[in-house]
Amino acid sequence: MKSLNKTLFLVCLFIYSFGYSQQPTDCIDAITVCGNSNVSLDVNGIGTQELSGSNTCSSQENNSIWLKVTTVNSGTLAFTLTPDSNAITEDYDFFIFGPNVSCGNIGQAIRCSTTNPQAANQGNNLTGLSATASDTAEGPGVDGNSFVSAINVSAGDSYYIVIDRPVGNSPFSIDWTGTAQFSEPPTSAAFNANQIAIENCDLTSPFDDGITSFNLEENTPTIIGGQNNVTITYHETESDANINTNALLSPYTNLTNPQTIYSRLTNTITNCYTIVPFELIIGTGPAINAPSDYQVCDDASDGSNTNGQSFFYLPNKNTEIGGANTSDFTFSYHPTTIDASNNTNVLADNYYNTTPDLQTVFVRVENVSNPGCVSTIALNLIVNEAIITNDSSLFQCDEDGSIDGFTIFNLDEAFDDLTAGFTDRNIVFYPDAISALSQTNAINSLGYSNISNPQTITAVVTNPNTNCFATATLTLEVSTTSISNYDAAPVCDDADSEDGLNTFNLSDFSADILIGLPADLTINYYENYNDALLEQNQLPNNYTNTVPYNQTIYVRVEDNNACYGINQVTLTIIPLPQIEDDQTLFYCLNNYPETINLTAGNTDDILNNYTYSWNTSETTTSIDVNTIDSYTVTVTNSLGCSKVKTITVTPSNIATINDILVVDSTIDENQVTVLTSGEGDYEFELIDFLGESTGFQDSNVFNNISPGFYTVNVKDVKNDCGTVNQQLSVIGFPLFFTPNNDGENDFWQIYGASNQFQPNSTIQIFDRYGKLLKEFTALNTGWDGTFNGLPMPTNDYWFIVKLEDGRVYKNHFTLKR
Repeated sequence: MKSLNKTLFLVCLFIYSFGYSQQPTDCIDAITVCGNSNVSLDVNGIGTQELSGSNTCSSQENNSIWLKVTTVNSGTLAFTLTPDSNAITEDYDFFIFGPNVSCGNIGQAIRCSTTNPQAANQGNNLTGLSATASDTAEGPGVDGNSFVSAINVSAGDSYYIVIDRPVGNSPFSIDWTGTAQFSEPPTSAAFNANQIAIENCDLTSPFDDGITSFNLEENTPTIIGGQNNVTITYHETESDANINTNALLSPYTNLTNPQTIYSRLTNTITNCYTIVPFELIIGTGPAINAPSDYQVCDDASDGSNTNGQSFFYLPNKNTEIGGANTSDFTFSYHPTTIDASNNTNVLADNYYNTTPDLQTVFVRVENVSNPGCVSTIALNLIVNEAIITNDSSLFQCDEDGSIDGFTIFNLDEAFDDLTAGFTDRNIVFYPDAISALSQTNAINSLGYSNISNPQTITAVVTNPNTNCFATATLTLEVSTTSISNYDAAPVCDDADSEDGLNTFNLSDFSADILIGLPADLTINYYENYNDALLEQNQLPNNYTNTVPYNQTIYVRVEDNNACYGINQVTLTIIPLPQIEDDQTLFYCLNNYPETINLTAGNTDDILNNYTYSWNTSETTTSIDVNTIDSYTVTVTNSLGCSKVKTITVTPSNIATINDILVVDSTIDENQVTVLTSGEGDYEFELIDFLGESTGFQDSNVFNNISPGFYTVNVKDVKNDCGTVNQQLSVIGFPLFFTPNNDGENDFWQIYGASNQFQPNSTIQIFDRYGKLLKEFTALNTGWDGTFNGLPMPTNDYWFIVKLEDGRVYKNHFTLKR
């Protein structure tokens, strides 16, 4: 027996689609609690409502589970229920019926607690039976502290405990704290789960789906051992095993691979049980590796190297498929997957493919120690195309400074001949056929020095996609003919760049280089000697030199791909005269017939080393001109290279003042516009009668000018050809006057009129009713504020000004006293 001071774990109280009859939510399906039971259930809901009116705690089933306990000794029944979540909102209730009642006639609960821990302000959400509690029922809501008194039990008494969760979703655990004891459940006699795992080979067609049949009962003796009064059943789910429903029969066909089966060991006297899980495992045969394609090259061993058929030694793939321990397996090869599964139509080890180019066969692998378990896999047999090659020759010039028949070759020059024109090929060169066979002493194809003249070497031509290869011979021969160096005619530098770099048409040199040589020779150019020798990096026909002013390139002459000779070609570029850039000069037309000097402007040498030609037919280094025009001078050095300079003479001139427009308005808001003409660029200045200047400005308009007399100055800034000036006046009138004989503003008169400007202008003064009070000219003193010798009062007065140039002004002013 075990003490009741044990923990019963009830987990996974989540929603699943089980029928009520399959759930421990009803009395009839109550879980029997045993000494060391660990129960895991998928439960939810209430099943049949069995608590209505059966308790004094005012509650019923919400999410419930029924437990049945039977004691084997007298003592106290007590427990503590602990939700997995410590949230105070997790609310568990319980109800206890007994002793020795039956389902359908459970009577009234002898203990119950429906206290809500949050409403009762508890510090935790625990509940249960306690030896320190005195009440037998409490709740609902705020009533109680969730614990009621323990029960004194006798040996053999049985009780039903209903655990209910009205609020929350957390699982829970129970800790048994009383002195009463429960019956022990059966135990598994197996040492571990591996001992009772059942492993079968996949012996039912199809053989590779991981599904076959099992005899579950073969585990019964191992699990029960020597225990009496114990029965065993097998189930697909742990829930079925706990509830003891849907027992499996043998032979049983598995659903998945692997699959867990749950065995239930039940004591037929106490109904205590234990769940013992074990695995059903399908052995699908040996663990093998997918083989790479088995590729061979077509050859003439069967009489044809183009029929896509050859011999394959199939056991060569055993190690790749089975790994290092091939002795643990047996291998056989078959034309179809059915043959491989049934072990029929075994192919010969040295197999000659019947389908050209590509044929798939199937490999059967059995474990020697367990021949019933078989693995099969596909293997592709591929016959790759044979390699076609041609023998070839290379001829090279003996241009290394010693005419001895030894020089350097670029073996890649023979690539197209050796490969019969196929571009997807690799070539490795060897000094002889023996080295080629052993793949030793490979030759560097670029820059190989021959050791005899002529010399024959071996080329191994490979298709890198299939690794098929064939050999060919390459004969190396050195020519001792030669050609002379050639100096190309010097050319003048390009005037647009003057960087010593020009583009040469190299074919222009070929005719001169080939003079005196045999006919039908070909010629190519290279930037350096090594490129010419190895025939790499050939220069284009239109070549721009890379070394300024003087560069040596190399020409290679060939006779039907045999080198005839290599030598130097010198390219020379003559610098142009260094003179100043084009210029623009200005000539003041008002200074005519004075002249200005134009010069070629040499910067790199003494003037006598050049000749000069002006478009004026003059041949001196400089000329004097007084005509607006464009002048060019061609400067030529002693080597005949010329450069042209252009000097443009543009006009400038002193300004002509065509008119001065004055817009008169109020006292300080007048505008003056100076209208000019001429070839220059002009600036404008106003100077008043006191000598104060506005300063020179680009605009010919002056704003906010006070009435009075001014001098306008206009100067040429294009070529400083001079300044012109003219006087002007701005008409205005005062807004008020004070005729009090204090010497200031005693008379009213217009401004800007004089003997020189508007002298015959007339002014008329009127009162507000239009009566003429005074008429006078611009040269008079003005109005003194009287009429017929009597002073006029303070008021506004009107005037009309008729200027000599015809303009008329009407406005008013104020007389103040």
